[in-house]
Amino acid sequence: MISLKNKVVLITGGSRGIGAACVKLFSEAGADVAFTYQSNKKSAQKLISSLSTAAKLKSYKADLASEAEIVETVKKIISDFGRIDILVNNGGIWKYGEAGKMSLRDWEETIKINLTGTFLFTKAVIPSMKKNKFGRIINITSTAGQRGEANYSHYAASKGGVISFTKSLAAELGKYNITTNSVAPGWVDTDMTAKELSNKKYRKEVLSGIPLKRIAAPEDIAGPVLFLASDLARNINGEILNVNGGSVLCG
Repeated sequence: MISLKNKVVLITGGSRGIGAACVKLFSEAGADVAFTYQSNKKSAQKLISSLSTAAKLKSYKADLASEAEIVETVKKIISDFGRIDILVNNGGIWKYGEAGKMSLRDWEETIKINLTGTFLFTKAVIPSMKKNKFGRIINITSTAGQRGEANYSHYAASKGGVISFTKSLAAELGKYNITTNSVAPGWVDTDMTAKELSNKKYRKEVLSGIPLKRIAAPEDIAGPVLFLASDLARNINGEILNVNGGSVLCG
């Protein structure tokens, strides 16, 4: 069992889906967990009440498109927890958009939340990690950021940007004992993909392209995130860990 006792982790977008699975797993591993949510306070409270843990656990409302809110949230977390050892940049959006019809507003919204939001949270925690000479940054990206995705070019561009950002940070921050890695999921059964995957014909098509013949559960992504945050992965830096059942064979 991986133990993260006495470690403080911040998970963005932690009230549902992959984020909630990470909150649960990190709590079970003994970490003190701070997580953000966009607007659904009830989901955040329900998650906290469902977990029986001796570790500290607290939620924070934060808009991933607002620099001011991100900066203030990180300040509050450091004040409440003392520091941030591990950052999981999970929060993001995935919306349909044909390249020839997509509005600039829709393009910029996805880039701002998925890419710029990741940058801003990371920027805000780096000083604390440098001060403590320790840090683990794990960015949730996507297979779309590696191969592209028709009708989701803005999403693919944002995740491709996060992948390059991950590798750049790995080179820049390694000397401070801060590792930066990414977990890149394929299809995952979450609220975000529920509409598309509820179509039985489409779900069958998706499954046909996955060698393992199963769509990942949020917990399937949270496990690799926990691994990258642990000492077992202390010499892994700048890696893009694909978790897609073999559907996209790139690394």
